[in-house]
Amino acid sequence: MNMSDNINLENEENVGRDELGAPPETEEIEMIEELDETKETEEFPEDLKKKCAAAIMQLREEFDALNDKYLRLYAEYENFRKRTAKEKEEIYSGAVADVLKDILPVLDNFERALQFSGDEPEKVSEGLKMIEAQFAAAFARIGVEEIQAAGEQFNPELHYAVAHEQDESQLENTVADVLQKGYIKGDRVIRPAMVKVVN
Repeated sequence: MNMSDNINLENEENVGRDELGAPPETEEIEMIEELDETKETEEFPEDLKKKCAAAIMQLREEFDALNDKYLRLYAEYENFRKRTAKEKEEIYSGAVADVLKDILPVLDNFERALQFSGDEPEKVSEGLKMIEAQFAAAFARIGVEEIQAAGEQFNPELHYAVAHEQDESQLENTVADVLQKGYIKGDRVIRPAMVKVVN
């Protein structure tokens, strides 16, 4: 088949396409077809070289723009992460300092009570009661409450059973005795109450 036959076949295909309605072709497909046509001669027309250079330039510009956007977003994220970590640390340190301010006076009174422990037992007893009251007041200021346990229905979310006993005078699964107090702040259990439960 010679060159003229190829041209005639292409013309026939084009005529057939025109009759049926030619499918839409993008600029990239046209460039690929043009490149395929030039493979035989290995010569690229000047206008095709310009199209390729323009396409490469456009892709490079798009890449640079996207890369710049990525770098900016990454820098913003890193700044946000560091700022958040610093704020969290400051909040934690501030909360610890506030709690210690309420607890330190209790420690002061405890040390004073120890000074009188050998001389005046009655004052020591009074001092210990004051310390207990101070602790309760300090806990109330920071929103910490004692978990009610004695006589309550056993709740595994609030109570920690370490012993059981038989007692027909009490309802089954009731807390008979509190071995160690538990504390809660809001919905968060700081320490469950250690209890003895009726079987």
